Amino acid sequence: MNANYTLRDEIRDYWSARAATFDEQVGHEIFSEGEREAWRALFLRHLGPGEGRRALDLASGTGVISHLLHGLGFDVTGLDWSEAMLKQARMKAARTGADIRFVMGDAERTLEAPGSYDVLVTRHLVWTLVDPKAAFREWHSLLRPGGRLLVVDGDSVSDTLARRMIRLVERLVPGLAGAPHAPSAMRETHERILKRVYFSNGARAQEVASLLRDAGFAQTAIDRNLKPIHREQAKNLPLLKGLERATQHRYAVVAVKASA
Repeated sequence: MNANYTLRDEIRDYWSARAATFDEQVGHEIFSEGEREAWRALFLRHLGPGEGRRALDLASGTGVISHLLHGLGFDVTGLDWSEAMLKQARMKAARTGADIRFVMGDAERTLEAPGSYDVLVTRHLVWTLVDPKAAFREWHSLLRPGGRLLVVDGDSVSDTLARRMIRLVERLVPGLAGAPHAPSAMRETHERILKRVYFSNGARAQEVASLLRDAGFAQTAIDRNLKPIHREQAKNLPLLKGLERATQHRYAVVAVKASA
């Protein structure tokens, strides 16, 4: 492999390769109004209504979260470093007539102006970070005083009792888990990346919150009540996949920048 080809490059290319089918998967796209309402409730609980405030959707992918924020009245920018993802996001915004700004950028080094956003949101990004300490400092700098960061993530790495039981049932009754999310080559790439990122042992809520405080956030709070979202997602998942999702360590962390 090219010595100049970094882990960041591999992560970018992995998600670019998945862009065309990204919205086909539960947990990426939203497939019911019930799930959409559950996401809105989460955002309203921690961010409040948009009212024209500026929001940055970090690692926006195909723009699913950007559209949710836009629907709540935020002035939204979606940032992603995969051109393939941005192409999908821009086409989706054009179809719906949503006035969302999509820009190319690395979520760990955004190049956005300091103090230019009221709200930052990330979904399923933190576990991929190479240097979360630097990323969290960057995100803190992007917020205005009193601004809020909402991290939605989880630990799908740790081997829990529930996961071991699910694997046993799957061996006894093949097919209950449904088809894998990605072809085997993609899964191998995913596993290779996972071994090298900061949270290779799983992104746990307490550690994420602690790192956010170290980065300068004045206060943090952990919200583990994502069950309304997971219940709706489970309706579109095979039985074992739905059970696994419900038993994983998934959470939201809200972090607030001190007021001036």
